[in-house]
Amino acid sequence: MRPALSDYQHLASGKVRELYRVDAEHLLLVASDRISAYDFVLDTTIPDKGRILTAMSVFFFGLVDVPNHLAGPPDDPRIPADVLGRALVVRRLEMMPVECVARGYLTGSGLLDYQATGMLCGHALPPDLVEASKLEQPLFTPATKAALGDHDENISLARVIELVGEARAHQLRDHTLQIYVQAADHALTRGIIIADTKFEFGADSAGHVLLADEIFTPDSSRYWPADDYRPGVVQTSFDKQFVRNWLTSADSGWNRGSDQPPPPLPEDIIAATRNRYIEAYERISGLNFGDWIGPSA
Repeated sequence: MRPALSDYQHLASGKVRELYRVDAEHLLLVASDRISAYDFVLDTTIPDKGRILTAMSVFFFGLVDVPNHLAGPPDDPRIPADVLGRALVVRRLEMMPVECVARGYLTGSGLLDYQATGMLCGHALPPDLVEASKLEQPLFTPATKAALGDHDENISLARVIELVGEARAHQLRDHTLQIYVQAADHALTRGIIIADTKFEFGADSAGHVLLADEIFTPDSSRYWPADDYRPGVVQTSFDKQFVRNWLTSADSGWNRGSDQPPPPLPEDIIAATRNRYIEAYERISGLNFGDWIGPSA
């Protein structure tokens, strides 16, 4: 008999995930179907999104070489039946106070910083780079962890050193770039460019740094089809950028500069977002999402 979710103490809510206490050493990390954009959690949910994020994270945790926080399989008997497939039992960690971002291509906030200063997180970049330019080598471009509703701020390695110390900052940088290169090389064999991604790390009671939260999901990464890649234009994507693009289009009627929250997503955008997330998972993993565990939406 699996436990009920109510058997666990609820600890915290994020934009997408809920965190529960399993015991003194373990947590239950539950991915919801919520979707966020531009620091808002939208009123609309994406069916099966939590299961897709969990399936993608499990695949990549198994692919990369850096130790992670998983403390059991995706069908662990400690996971309640109603969240099976979108929840994982993980080790309790002391989380690092930075978002560890790797960029192989220039887009998003990285492009805006570059256009304003010619630099990105302390890295001087060549002149005349454009939207989606491939960087000479992947860069570690960390950011602060903003509170819900606030913006993350890109910071330099020097600032990370101030926050966590020199040895740990270099460890976070090296892990981030190692994981990114390994996963990006794999994805490219499946016809997908991972343009950038972000990670979270935490330390266990022995001080070992472990990869935590989610990795290489369509929420935390930009996925572009390699055969459509063209520098200088906004790329077709399999990730959350599709929702961002609709929200800032004339079709949504939303003014990003206003104080008003974004409107609900229409049914065709909901369906297309779900399909893109599933396609990213299936293309990269080589697995059928229909075989993933848990109740479908």
